[in-house]
Amino acid sequence: MAYLRSQWAPYLIYGKKIEMGKHKTIYRQDDVGIGFYYLDKGSVKITLLSENGHERSIDYIPLGGLFGEHGAYSGSYLTSAVTTATSVIYFFSDEVLSRICQDHPQAAVIFTNSQIYKLRLLAEIIAFTDSPIEQQMANFLLKLIAVHEDNHIPIDQTSFARYIDTSRITVNKILQKWRQQGLIELSERSAIRVVDLKGLRGIVKADVT
Repeated sequence: MAYLRSQWAPYLIYGKKIEMGKHKTIYRQDDVGIGFYYLDKGSVKITLLSENGHERSIDYIPLGGLFGEHGAYSGSYLTSAVTTATSVIYFFSDEVLSRICQDHPQAAVIFTNSQIYKLRLLAEIIAFTDSPIEQQMANFLLKLIAVHEDNHIPIDQTSFARYIDTSRITVNKILQKWRQQGLIELSERSAIRVVDLKGLRGIVKADVT
């Protein structure tokens, strides 16, 4: 995902600039798509509503990232997108996307690669749904590191719990265990710093059968 960041920036002149406050819904899961978006400033989280009605936070869009690609050409949005801070986003309708790709063929490659990445992310999340909580947490942290290119992840325990669909107490217990093992450091500002990537990868790949 990191290599895709800001690659869409040259095409912002085609998009519609939108300023949104905190906790505003950009699109909802299962709605018929009207286009896709680019995050210029602020922060946006992606949530997934499971079959049992529980909402999970599954991704945080990095600055310069596309989101809602599955809503292009009247496709249904597979997730929901909500701002977590005052944000500036750009909207691209189907008509605008077609014009951009016609004027700049390389844009189609960028859009398609981003769309493929998101579908793979969703597939992996579903694959880990029945895995032990510790594996799900380790996998999520590694994905956030890959997206943001930073071992310092600004995520609080409540958001972590919503992603795993478990209690905050369970998340805290595992984080404290990892801290004692030297895998992570916890800051007072609701952030996690990963200091042992190899250790986390080992948890993800562990055979728990």
